[in-house]
Amino acid sequence: MDISGEERIAAPRSVVWAALNDPDILRQCIPGCQTLEQRSPTELAATVKVKIGPVSASFSGEVTLSEITPPESYRISGEGKGGIAGFAKGFADVVLTEDGDETILRYSAEAQVGGKLAQLGSRLIGSTSQKLAQQFFANFNAAVGAPAADGMEQA
Repeated sequence: MDISGEERIAAPRSVVWAALNDPDILRQCIPGCQTLEQRSPTELAATVKVKIGPVSASFSGEVTLSEITPPESYRISGEGKGGIAGFAKGFADVVLTEDGDETILRYSAEAQVGGKLAQLGSRLIGSTSQKLAQQFFANFNAAVGAPAADGMEQA
């Protein structure tokens, strides 16, 4: 299944890039994320709990960053296992484009599921995946594009 979209973020590209590489910000923004631990500059381990239709599962897996072109783009790939619920794996290409003082974040993702999840039907999985992606990027936009409230001046 393919998912794509874009989000306009009220922050400079360098700030958005830094946030995309910050495990604490990502943990706050990923729907259902329970743990996110950076193992190296390009590898993370995550535990995420999601509900898709009648199936609720906790997935644990690895996330890898590749094709990194700071502060412009990268590919984020991951694979998670959810026990009897099955597995999910995929990747997303993320591209940041400057637009004045703002940044346009475009994403294009591809995902596969197997096991019990695959039996739910592609329409339900596709709509849930799109909703989760939109929720992540809305959360990310709120976390990164919010005005600085800590008294620090913007550069």
